[in-house]
Amino acid sequence: MINFKADVPAPSIYDAPAYWFIFGGRKVIAFVDPDNEYKITGIPKLTAPDDLGLKTVRHNFLGELDGVSCWVADLDGRQELPAGTKLINPRFFFGQIDDALRRVAFRSIFVNDWDRNNQFCGKCGAVMDYGTDRSKKCRVCGLVKYARISPAVIMLIRKGDKFLLGHNERHPDGFYSILAGFVDPGESLEETVAREVKEEVGLDVTNITYFGSEPWPFPDSLMIGFYCDYAGGEIVLEDEIVEASWYGIDELPKMIPTGDISIAGQLIEWFVAENS
Repeated sequence: MINFKADVPAPSIYDAPAYWFIFGGRKVIAFVDPDNEYKITGIPKLTAPDDLGLKTVRHNFLGELDGVSCWVADLDGRQELPAGTKLINPRFFFGQIDDALRRVAFRSIFVNDWDRNNQFCGKCGAVMDYGTDRSKKCRVCGLVKYARISPAVIMLIRKGDKFLLGHNERHPDGFYSILAGFVDPGESLEETVAREVKEEVGLDVTNITYFGSEPWPFPDSLMIGFYCDYAGGEIVLEDEIVEASWYGIDELPKMIPTGDISIAGQLIEWFVAENS
């Protein structure tokens, strides 16, 4: 069980160790193995970034994880990082840090991007002030901005005891996953599932059923998972999908992601269990 509380007041002073997610661009500082710079050994737990000799801007309190405060901040320009640390793409957190801490790390990306990208009003150009909740308000025209969340669907398509996997041109060579796509204005989630499947692989689907959801801050999505059934058509590839086929559970290729670490992995694990 993830014991994270967002609705707690921020500490008035930095007097106890807290998790600090400190960003430089789209990467976050983590402790790494001295013999393998991509093996993460921990997230900084500090009273303040000054403990590591770092200067930061735009601090935001995220909440508490098991009673420990969690903060996010931006580095104040380029700085020399402390020994044993590295700026890491947060995608590498999968399978390397505790899942509850990873979820807080993903929350920190949303909050940091919201703060960083709304320093000034997009309507009149004036300075934006912090609101009482997770919002910013223009001090001149009153425009209010919340963190951007872009809904996207991800779907597992069944055909008897097989399901569809595709190779996206952005994936490493030889790796496959299920299909996904962003919701267009005015669409229902179910309409998006049907449209994306038709556009990407030329198939019709039916029995579109909700499965679950997951925040996915790359860059600002909420992934909403569905499973559905093949209803007709032949595979015709368009856009980013360069290869796609039907797979049974005994003939699976290498997949992104594996296991139940994401909503895609959970959907695949569910299908495998249903057909074992």
